[in-house]
Amino acid sequence: MDLALCCAAMVILSPLLMVAAFGTWVALGAPVLFVQTRPGLRGKPFKLYKFRTMSDSLGPDGKPLADELRLNAWGRFVRGSSLDELPELINVILGHMSLVGPRPLLMSYLDRYDAEQLRRHDVLPGITGWAQVNGRNEVPWKRRLAMDVWYVDHLSLALDVRILLRTVGEVFRHRGIHAEGAATMPEFQGVTNDHR
Repeated sequence: MDLALCCAAMVILSPLLMVAAFGTWVALGAPVLFVQTRPGLRGKPFKLYKFRTMSDSLGPDGKPLADELRLNAWGRFVRGSSLDELPELINVILGHMSLVGPRPLLMSYLDRYDAEQLRRHDVLPGITGWAQVNGRNEVPWKRRLAMDVWYVDHLSLALDVRILLRTVGEVFRHRGIHAEGAATMPEFQGVTNDHR
């Protein structure tokens, strides 16, 4: 079902993909895709594809500037409309991801999860998930990861359809795009260091 829906979506959304790619190239230059290694099923690494939303600007120390300084108007628009997620359809077609599942986070987080949180990797990661339709990035890490595990325990076709339908509404409402007081989502520090 994932494969059939994604192949159809790639065809239907191809004009939108081209516009988003062109806009990213104009606003940020090449490359238009952001590629990063993320943990998939059982923590197996894969290359995640998204449209770039930030510049590569560096500070005097040679390190990347803070997210809010690298995120321009185009990047905020693309993030707010979730257009940056469209290339992940390729990941679904390749079998790295599902349409619905816990969002693939950073490889460095694998050693920071407790045993219960690590269970979020018992299923394929998704483009959208239970946490994304229940607060998205506004939700504190502890609660967000608990929702990922809840999804693993209640996985069903009916739940996936419910999440997909609610995702459409969340995208149009532009809610939960970033954490309060931040341009994106703060880094997860681990169960012993993160009390949010």
